[in-house]
Amino acid sequence: MSSTTETSSNPAGAATGRPRSGGAEGGSARGKPGGRDLLSALPWIAPALVLILGVVLFPAGVMFYNSTRDISQSGVDKGSVGFDNYVEVFNFPYFWPIFGRTIVWVVVVVAFTVVLSLVIAQILNKAFPGRRIVRLVVIIPWAASVVMTTMVVYYGLEPYFGIINKFLVDIGLIDTPEGYGWTRNPTTAFIWSIVIAIFVSLPFTTYTILAGLATVPSETLEAAKMDGAGPARTYFTIVLPQLRGALSVAVLINIINVFNSLPILKVMTGSIPGYDADTIMTMIFKYIQNQHKIDVASALSVVAFLIVIVIVAVYVKVVKPTQEV
Repeated sequence: MSSTTETSSNPAGAATGRPRSGGAEGGSARGKPGGRDLLSALPWIAPALVLILGVVLFPAGVMFYNSTRDISQSGVDKGSVGFDNYVEVFNFPYFWPIFGRTIVWVVVVVAFTVVLSLVIAQILNKAFPGRRIVRLVVIIPWAASVVMTTMVVYYGLEPYFGIINKFLVDIGLIDTPEGYGWTRNPTTAFIWSIVIAIFVSLPFTTYTILAGLATVPSETLEAAKMDGAGPARTYFTIVLPQLRGALSVAVLINIINVFNSLPILKVMTGSIPGYDADTIMTMIFKYIQNQHKIDVASALSVVAFLIVIVIVAVYVKVVKPTQEV
């Protein structure tokens, strides 16, 4: 009788205080992928690995190798020079002004792009007649060629016949029809380059934020309205925190794209002598195109690559894009 009681009080599979064979140990083993798991996953991750190797690692390796060589203007490798090309880069008297201008270029373009995109996305998220058409219009600068957009602005600023220059004359901002010489002055050409960069960066950032706005629960907004929260308070305490993921991605991609941007500055400032309107990217182009210094250009490219890596690492460490709100 007692044996029957013991059997019924401890049904098959019930916990007895002792782990079953293959319990915790089996779960722990399953939590750590082994070599067999990696081999089974290899066919799926192999294309991505090949792409990373071919598009990122291999060119970076070749670039670093060339930065330690003495390469003639005709492309003949004369042997190793160690880090002499890096010394030449950092001893170049205009390097630090160019580096500072690059930081200004990235910070100003990304900051204005994000702020304006937040405003535009908030407007486009409202229901109004013709919203679909307006959304299509917003994406046009992104679909159009960056060089084409820059050329339109460049010739629009030309004296006498430039439409932008003539508009500024008509409204009284410029006294003479020959204009100010916007594309001849390094400062004004650089400022107009920033304006164009913001303009072409708005569509992507706006649509990324729009996607984030679509994930904000309407019930939360209604609850905030019922609690008496005004539009401003609702936006900054509820909506904006919900956009953390979208904003983090948009800012990160914009930082990388703007830092590596060449076409806008090449068109707007390429005819200006000297280095007063250059960023690191345009300086690399001048080393290759004008001075035919492939080795020094490779050294500066490595420096630029490391700067981007450091910026991205710091950004990810501080912002933590994947962290939930």
